[in-house]
Amino acid sequence: MTVHVGLIGGGNISETHARAASAIPGVEIVAAYGTNAEKVKRLAHDHGGRPYQDFDAFVNHAPMEMVAIGSPSGLHAAQGIAAARRGLHVLTEKPIDISTRRADELIEVAQKSNVKLGVIFQDRFKPDIQRLKRWINSQVAGKPLLIDARVKWYRPPEYYSGSKWRGTGKLDGGGALINQAVHTVDLLLWLFGDVSRVQSRIATAMHNIESEDTALALLEFASGALGTLVATTMAFPGYPRRIEVTGTEGTLILEHDRVVAADLRTKVPGLAVSAPSVDNENVASPIVSDFTAHQRVFEDFIRAIRENGSPMCDGRDGRRSLALVEEIYRAGKRRNRKSDR
Repeated sequence: MTVHVGLIGGGNISETHARAASAIPGVEIVAAYGTNAEKVKRLAHDHGGRPYQDFDAFVNHAPMEMVAIGSPSGLHAAQGIAAARRGLHVLTEKPIDISTRRADELIEVAQKSNVKLGVIFQDRFKPDIQRLKRWINSQVAGKPLLIDARVKWYRPPEYYSGSKWRGTGKLDGGGALINQAVHTVDLLLWLFGDVSRVQSRIATAMHNIESEDTALALLEFASGALGTLVATTMAFPGYPRRIEVTGTEGTLILEHDRVVAADLRTKVPGLAVSAPSVDNENVASPIVSDFTAHQRVFEDFIRAIRENGSPMCDGRDGRRSLALVEEIYRAGKRRNRKSDR
């Protein structure tokens, strides 16, 4: 059965979606929607399908079984709801939307419409991250006690000034935390479970934007582990994401999606680490050149459609990271108000 895909959005990430979907046998791109006529026409020309600027006409295109949403974050739920109501399966970029209220509406409509809903957190599919999850689940380093996550990336001023939506409250929902670091928030929850308590500080330290370019959070996990999260887009020239996990039996370190250290009290046979990556993609640019992980997301979602199963990250799972982001923002605003007194 051929799965016919419609693309929503004409930016960099929709190009990645197109390349990922086109690489899968039995998948065909049949339509593309966006407000920028030139970009959408180019996307359709390069990857197939009919270009649309009329959204209603787009969601009524036939044949089409699913849409992949790559539009600004604040449009995800509204566009997903419209697609779901027409019986289309919905795979949306992170975050699922910019508010849990809207996310809940999308989840409810998808359920009532009997369509699949998935959220793109492609890092879950990367080999070393899956290996790290297996090690944590098997307590190779013992019970996790301290978790340190750093997303110290750089985005130049024109990254924001050249966009109508990046860094805005209405369409981005925030800045460095909800846009860049939300992948890491998802990983923290996926690897270590729920967070029960949050303290944070958010700031706009360098960029001329509505939202934060820096966020710092102290996290207390339901398991009792303590964690820190640093997220910024002002750390020139940009540095690889790093997650350090210290447990009762040692420390595991993930850097740029590779497990680069496993320092354990007791040697574990066959436990190998990877060499540090020399590829620093994402640290200073939003462009994705390696679409392999995105392809795995599409393959997983299409499997869920064909087998009537669940994708690795469905709507409710995708909501978890947004809920934690909201709590970090709330805690930061409370802290900032106290500081202003």
